[in-house]
Amino acid sequence: MPEYLVLLAPSSNRVYAGDAPAITAAEAEIVMSAARPAGLLGVGPTSVEGVPYLAVELADGVDPSVLGGLAATYAVFAREGSLLRPVPAPDGTRFDDDLLTIPKYPGKTNEQLTRVLLNVTLASTDLPARGRFTVLDPLAGRGTTLSWALTLGHDAVGVEVERREVDAYAAFITTWLRRKRVKHRIGTHPLRRNGVLLAEVVEAQVGRDDPQTLTVYAADTLTTAELLQRRRADVVVTDAPYGVARASRGARGGRERSPAQLLEAALPVWMSVLRPGGAVGIAWNTHGLSRDDLAALCGGAGLEVCDAGPFRGFAHRVDAGIHRDLLVARKPR
Repeated sequence: MPEYLVLLAPSSNRVYAGDAPAITAAEAEIVMSAARPAGLLGVGPTSVEGVPYLAVELADGVDPSVLGGLAATYAVFAREGSLLRPVPAPDGTRFDDDLLTIPKYPGKTNEQLTRVLLNVTLASTDLPARGRFTVLDPLAGRGTTLSWALTLGHDAVGVEVERREVDAYAAFITTWLRRKRVKHRIGTHPLRRNGVLLAEVVEAQVGRDDPQTLTVYAADTLTTAELLQRRRADVVVTDAPYGVARASRGARGGRERSPAQLLEAALPVWMSVLRPGGAVGIAWNTHGLSRDDLAALCGGAGLEVCDAGPFRGFAHRVDAGIHRDLLVARKPR
């Protein structure tokens, strides 16, 4: 059977503190199994002359180019005896990577981890295959998930309670689109219903033919259903707050300091705008909320947690205060 070696980007070890091969193996198993059931025969870390690789064994006839879409892939080679032959493996992006790498600010989630989460969440849906999905990040911050959604050809919707974060993202992406000479329309306007201001909204169309859409609401995540009304998301992908810095304002106007409290209140709201067969992907700090407790919150909201095999392969240490993991759950049809 054909065997391929995936050379991981040097930056991945800095992101995952040495766990990059195991995390990429879990990502590959989920993504490849969705793209071609039974097409992946084996995957695991290996090394050649001391250089770490990911060894992937594929069934005959499976196109290895899909390996280019893994978050940490730097290059793909076919093993032919003692030789490695380069294999074309495009990364599936439609915009330059500086859309993701230019923004630098305290608390930014690494863009590589965000793509892993988006990849495995999209691969976990039970939806008809199509080129474009609607990706919702209901805790959008400065838009890393939204930028990845656009870069991979999807529509993006974000909700962020901090107006300054929304303004910063709007200013950045407006400048970036102009500098890159990407055809677009973008503007900001208030959203009012029955004379009540619900949110300030950034709306954009990106591209010339069949443009992608970007919508960002400066509003509380608990109002997501009210904001979207009849619009539905195919996937919800978000990085939950790791501590007390960011949270919903809560029903009484005060801060909900606990990530567990926020997720308990928000998950049913997010569930209500998620299309049946869609999936939720959450990155979070296990020091503040155990995996079992988060799984219970998802189950209580009516989601089915993907909890077997590779879905348990993403936990890694970030620093002394953060041990990060990913959880994916699906909305039943």
